[in-house]
Amino acid sequence: MATLDGKGLLQGHVGDEAVLLARVGDEVLAVGGLCTHYGAELAHGIVVGDTVRCPWHHACFSLRTGEALGAPAFDSLQRWRVERRGDRMFVTGKMAADEQPATAPQHDASGQQGRIVIVGGGAAGFAAAEMLRRRQFAGEITMLSADQDGPCDRPNLSKDYLAGNAPEAWIPLRGPKFYARNKIDLQLRTTVERIDVDGRAVIAADGRVFPFDRLLVATGAQPVRLPIAGADGEHVFTLRSLADSRAIIERARNSQTAVVLGAGFIGLEVAAALRSRGLAVHVVAPEAYPLGAVLGSELGAFIRSLHEQHGVVFHMGATVVHIAAQTVTLNNGQVLDADLVVVGVGVKPRIALAADAGIAVDRGVLVNEFLESSVAGIFAAGDIAQWHDLDTAEARRVEHWVVAQRQGQIAAENMLGRRQPFLSVPFFWSEHYDVSIRYVGYARTWDAIEIDGSIADRDCLVGYRKDGNIVAVAAIGRDAQALDCEASMASHSRHGV
Repeated sequence: MATLDGKGLLQGHVGDEAVLLARVGDEVLAVGGLCTHYGAELAHGIVVGDTVRCPWHHACFSLRTGEALGAPAFDSLQRWRVERRGDRMFVTGKMAADEQPATAPQHDASGQQGRIVIVGGGAAGFAAAEMLRRRQFAGEITMLSADQDGPCDRPNLSKDYLAGNAPEAWIPLRGPKFYARNKIDLQLRTTVERIDVDGRAVIAADGRVFPFDRLLVATGAQPVRLPIAGADGEHVFTLRSLADSRAIIERARNSQTAVVLGAGFIGLEVAAALRSRGLAVHVVAPEAYPLGAVLGSELGAFIRSLHEQHGVVFHMGATVVHIAAQTVTLNNGQVLDADLVVVGVGVKPRIALAADAGIAVDRGVLVNEFLESSVAGIFAAGDIAQWHDLDTAEARRVEHWVVAQRQGQIAAENMLGRRQPFLSVPFFWSEHYDVSIRYVGYARTWDAIEIDGSIADRDCLVGYRKDGNIVAVAAIGRDAQALDCEASMASHSRHGV
């Protein structure tokens, strides 16, 4: 008979359905065995308290209720009944909804009414709206988004979708029926002109007025556009929205050569996706190593070699000075063929709306530990939110998808009156062909890099040490270890260590 391993996890099946058994103290609990985000086997994750953490993208689920407690998963796991018979455990059937414990915490009843407006249709805005309804908020929810499409799975836009390996049906976070069923008024193609702080209203560019009792500003970030001659050409693209990804795909259909400006995560993922479509790809960037500023030279060199093995040509230490209809010219005089150009040199937060309203800003919208801005009742989350980290005494603004989603969830809780500080450890993932990198923590600078394992063998945990402490790790082939590091960092943060 199979037994629970040292992690307290065991995966099996009931018919065709994967089921996970997990030990919590003296109890054995059973939930669905696959993460509801991308379907990872949760048995390869870890148990923390009475939760299970997904090995791929670090979603967190309650083992008692099945609830998806932490993004990027939103759907709950099915709960199963477990019976002990002697020294054996038997899964005897699914739990009905009324057999499961209530998931919503109790809030002050006053927080369950009124009007909440969310400016932004990205990760943070969607996560906030979803959590508000999950927590039984009965008031009005209005989401204002300048995009033509509803909230979507943005990380996929530079990965499988752009590569042609994922259909567009996978991309929306939810379909139109979700917003109708949950009475979330999603207003697309809506540009917000200003926030009337005194009048407690958001004014759209077309003159419509959206009154609010509480407001979430989640305007995200916009791609940096380079001041280069020819950068406004019809074959030059940035990538932020589903419409952007569609446009790049359409151009790629009739292109043979692409030039990607920037060797960050977006640029390299775009390069990999376009190589999978058969284009010749050149990457141009001024730094010495791809991702060197984020991951260091050792891992940066490995990533470069990985892309070169797949045919990508790098021009490091170079910049583009001119873009023509079919070519780009580098500062060293070299001319590259370019049917398609993608600019991926970073983003800048959209903070003008908040600043113009008199809300305190710096490099982002300044928020406290509850994600509330300098104006009571107005919150900020996602790429624009800048908070003070108590452990490091640093001001943080993190442009990570999962961070934005988790901030949206915490902002929703706090708009309902629950004083819940944002303590989530930053996490992101990046995929390059058959290599996935998990990054946990936050390290703008470091004193030393420690490598456990072998980067070349794709089996390593790279630690970034600052002032004697490991402040971030990057993992390849060490998913459970990355989860352990995240749990350890979160524990230290909560206890002020």
